[in-house]
Amino acid sequence: DYVIPFQHQGLLWNIAGWDVYLTWVLIGSVGSIILTSLNYFGVKPAAIMQTVFTIFIVGVGLLLVFGAGFNGNFNNLQPFENGVGGTMSVLMMIPFLFVGFDVIPQIAEEVKAPAKKIGGILIFSIIASVIFYLLIVFGVSTGLSPQALTTSSLATADAMVNLFGHSGFGILLVLGGVAGIITSWNAFIIGGSRILYAMAKNKMIPQWFAYIHPKFKTPTHGILFLGVLAFVAPLLGRPALQWIVNAGGIGVVLGYLLVAISFLKLRKTQPELERPYRIKNGKAVGIIAIVLSVLFLIIYLPGMPSSLAWPSEWLIVLVWYFIAFVLYFTQKRNVVSSEQVPVQEDR
Repeated sequence: DYVIPFQHQGLLWNIAGWDVYLTWVLIGSVGSIILTSLNYFGVKPAAIMQTVFTIFIVGVGLLLVFGAGFNGNFNNLQPFENGVGGTMSVLMMIPFLFVGFDVIPQIAEEVKAPAKKIGGILIFSIIASVIFYLLIVFGVSTGLSPQALTTSSLATADAMVNLFGHSGFGILLVLGGVAGIITSWNAFIIGGSRILYAMAKNKMIPQWFAYIHPKFKTPTHGILFLGVLAFVAPLLGRPALQWIVNAGGIGVVLGYLLVAISFLKLRKTQPELERPYRIKNGKAVGIIAIVLSVLFLIIYLPGMPSSLAWPSEWLIVLVWYFIAFVLYFTQKRNVVSSEQVPVQEDR
């Protein structure tokens, strides 16, 4: 809409005060078809696209920072008014923004690199992203005054225009943002399909998700499943995006917590387990991770300035837990029944 403004056509319905138009839905749905197809035919095409778009994102981001350093107004860098509440309202979205990094271990089996190197890449990528995020915040803060920030509908693009004095730079920034959306979307498909495959192999979800394409060697059923979800998601309109990000955040933090607990438990119950990538002071690291995860979970609870909204966000969480509850007992029963089936001797 920012790059090519036009009046959307084909009003479908209104969700939470936001009109859902057919043309708006088609942009997301067609995008889902393209990205699903790209991943269906192997991880290499998706990886090449990811690399090219990431280079573009970094280039645009550095251009914003460069403009802020020379043309920015440093008087804008004042403490914001709603300090604690404002920080926490942003903080609850942060876990969702870091989801893409778990793709690195999820596709480790498909990467021809030593385990120790993969671990180093994971840590480096997180540190680099934190620095990048902070630099973008710095660029926007110096590029727009507090008054302009409150009236801007797309603050990062408007800051870019203000810093360089030409609308073309705003369009360039938005294209970088689109590249960011696509790379995140692509990472979700890559990582999510591998998670579904691993869970199916371990009989946590139906075996249908464990199918590997004989030619492309990709978990195609998981990819298609995610593609269908992405195809219909735009029908929910823009408000659903915030609901999913906030409600998904609590699931991400819960995942961090379970991983940290498992990390400590396995060190005790299976000390001889093969560990290609080791962490110094592992017990202390594990305990710190558990404490931070619990503290992060608290900010989503009722009574906190950043608590999840009722009913939209809490309903998503409750439905998600209900699905998990059903899968746990049905799949557990399937595992037990399969273990009780006698194996015939090969005559």
